[in-house]
Amino acid sequence: MQSESIVYGCIRDWPGDSMERRLRRAANRKVLDSLPVGEAWPFLGREMFSRCEQEGAGLYQSQVIHFGASYPAIEYEWNLWVEQFEALLKRLYWASAVVHLETELNGCHTFRWESERGFHSPREGDLRVRCAWEREGGLRG
Repeated sequence: MQSESIVYGCIRDWPGDSMERRLRRAANRKVLDSLPVGEAWPFLGREMFSRCEQEGAGLYQSQVIHFGASYPAIEYEWNLWVEQFEALLKRLYWASAVVHLETELNGCHTFRWESERGFHSPREGDLRVRCAWEREGGLRG
């Protein structure tokens, strides 16, 4: 049996004018709703993403899109996972994103994306970010 990897994290929007926020949320919802479902997704799928829609409990100014999934040893295909995640980020409005990767053999890793200007708009085209990663622990015994 292959080892299991857990991937989870969040994508944060930025505060701003309430009308702008609503438009960004609607655009992000459309992108996330267009992701594949069921067995059709190898790395990123609609079921793994969630967010609060109505202002109030769980949604103040900045929307948080949270996600999580378990995979069989995803660390061996991590470059492909990150490639798909960054392709998704290019299509969304966001200010920062964090991904946690927990592996049985290689410990825990944290990856962070921050837009150089403090926010990313899909109209920008290229993904201009500062990306950093951290590693915790080692072999589990």
